[in-house]
Order: sequence, then structure tokens, then C-alpha cells
Amino acid sequence: VQLQASGGGLVQAGGSLRLSCAASGRTFSRYVMAWFRQAPGKEREFMAGISGSGGTTYYTDSVKGRFTISRDNAKNTVYLQTHSLKPEDTAVYYCATPYLLYGSNIPSRTFEYDFWGQGTQVTVSS
Repeated sequence: VQLQASGGGLVQAGGSLRLSCAASGRTFSRYVMAWFRQAPGKEREFMAGISGSGGTTYYTDSVKGRFTISRDNAKNTVYLQTHSLKPEDTAVYYCATPYLLYGSNIPSRTFEYDFWGQGTQVTVSS
């Protein structure tokens, strides 16, 4: 399984970015996809996840109402639309997918994910 994240950049506080993650190597639509982030000196943390069908999503509290995860199974791509960005959102953002099938249950712990993209840097200036 290969994951390729893109779309990061430098944005002012209050701005928006759309991150993309293209997947290959297995049947994309069967598996949960998720976005994590890691800020300097901090642990990698779960942001949002989406079931294989796209019918179930789950967000960490700090991004609810500001970030939206979606997927296009025809394009084998998952997205993270971010709005109202804050300086504390500055981090490297990673897409990830587990080896196991979770159905509509969306895991949120780092060790539950087996395949990771290379990360894309998001920097929010104040």
C-alpha cells in the first residue's frame, strides 16, 4: 500500500487548505482512511477518519466544525478540507490506513494504522 499526501503550504490564520492523499496497492473503498498530524516536539495525533464507504466520519474535538474529511473512491483519494486555521494547527499532516478492515468503526490510535503517507507540512502564520 502506498499513500501520497499533498496540498500543504503556508497560510495565514483564518485561511483554508485542502489536503489530498492518493492511495494505491489495494481496494481503496474497503478501508478506513484517516488524517493525523504531528507538531514539533509533540506526539502524532489523530485528526479525522472516514469509513470505506464514506458514510461514517469521526473527528477529534479540536477540529470539529473546522475540518472536513471526505473521500472519492473512484479516484482512490481522501481529502482533508481545513478552514479557520490557527497557528496551533501548524504541523506535518499524515494520511494513514490500517491493515485490518474496521467497517464503520474508525480507530483513532496511532498503533492501529499500518500504512502512512510521507506527510505534508502545514504552516499557519499569525
